[in-house]
Amino acid sequence: MTLHLDPPPTTFSRAHLAVRLLVLIVTGMIGGAIGWPGAIVFFGLPAMAALLISEHGRDRYLAEDAPRIVRLLGWLLAFYAYLGLLTDRFPTGGERLAVRLEVAPAGAPTVRSAVLRILASIPYALVLFVLGLCGFFAWIVAMIGVLSSGRYPRSIYDFLTSVLRYHARFLCYHASLVDHLPHLDEAPAADEASPRVV
Repeated sequence: MTLHLDPPPTTFSRAHLAVRLLVLIVTGMIGGAIGWPGAIVFFGLPAMAALLISEHGRDRYLAEDAPRIVRLLGWLLAFYAYLGLLTDRFPTGGERLAVRLEVAPAGAPTVRSAVLRILASIPYALVLFVLGLCGFFAWIVAMIGVLSSGRYPRSIYDFLTSVLRYHARFLCYHASLVDHLPHLDEAPAADEASPRVV
């Protein structure tokens, strides 16, 4: 599994800060109306995997359905990267995404194992929640840096990238694309170039 992340811009656009805040407000309002988006992803991915496995079987799920799911998850991660100040490129359908996810689907998923991911993923979802809280404070510091100088410390960028990488692992496991559980690893070195290996 590999997460390709384009290098950050030399200087982040202050105008994009306003766009990000507007997107967060709109998604927060929609999330309040239809339910928390994270809950939809948490319960929706295993349900979708179970449904597709039951209709198509394991082999067809991994061969035919998995690439579409990977593209969906890649867009979601690119969206998170934009909101998280890792890129200034909003993910649209007409251009190459700043974040690209590559997954070699593996394992032997069944309807039962896909549904049980809801329970098996709870500890990892809690880790992701804690990382998200820490990431929120790092994001605030990054926002202040972008407002004042157009950039922020590389250490914060590396931390936010590590959170995104963990999120990618979590989503792939949760969608029954891989059998191994997500794990935390050390942050990438400050001089590490894209792509970033998950």
